[in-house]
Order: sequence, then structure tokens, then C-alpha cells
Amino acid sequence: MDVIGPIEPPTSNGHRFILIAIDYFTKWVEASTHKAVTKKVVLDFVRNNLRPQINEAVEAANKNIKRILKKIVDGNRESHEKFLYALLGYRTTIRTSTGATPYMLVYGSEAVIPAEVEIPSLRVIQEVGLDDVE
Repeated sequence: MDVIGPIEPPTSNGHRFILIAIDYFTKWVEASTHKAVTKKVVLDFVRNNLRPQINEAVEAANKNIKRILKKIVDGNRESHEKFLYALLGYRTTIRTSTGATPYMLVYGSEAVIPAEVEIPSLRVIQEVGLDDVE
């Protein structure tokens, strides 16, 4: 478990910090944004989301989530609106340590975005077993 921040500039809703924790095996990340990191905020986060185990995996997740946020936010103060997309990106990217995505390890199947339902991706086509004509 760790804290990212303070984020500069602060988002329009005043959030400047991200509390983040990662599951050691699945690499599943739980995170939330906050205006300030207080004892109550941390206790509520732990109580509502996890039982923490601090290790280097959290630092690696921090670095990756920061990198994803930096790419999708591009200096925009509305980063809180894109935060969940960054988290989804992290959760659906294959981890070399497990050979699977955190999403797959937690839910037992890969995430399918709405666009893949209308225009099937190669992954969806292979899973369903469609032939070239279909």
C-alpha cells in the first residue's frame, strides 16, 4: 500500500492524492483519490478495500499507474475523471510475473469492452470460435 501525490496541479474537485494497494499474487490494484490523506481516510480505505501487505509490488504499480495517467491526462486538471480508465488499463494489462491480467486472475475471464461486442476483436473471435465467414 502506498500514496501517490501530491498531484500537481490539483484536479478540479480538489483531489491531490491517490491511495493505492496491490494484491501480491493477482497484482489486482485497489485505488482511490482524495483531497488529503488522513488517518481516517487510510483506515476507511483499508477497512473497505483490503488487508494490506506492503512490498515492492506496490511501488511498481505506482510507477505504472503514474505512467498511464500521464499519457491519458496530458496536463488536464480533470484527471480525476480519467483515473478509473487508467486503473482499468492497469488491471487489464498482462503481467509478466503471472502471464495473465489482474482482471483475469480475479474474475476468471478477461474484460470485454463494449466496442468488442459490436466489432469483435481477434481475442473475442478466438474465444467464441467464429470462423472467417462469421
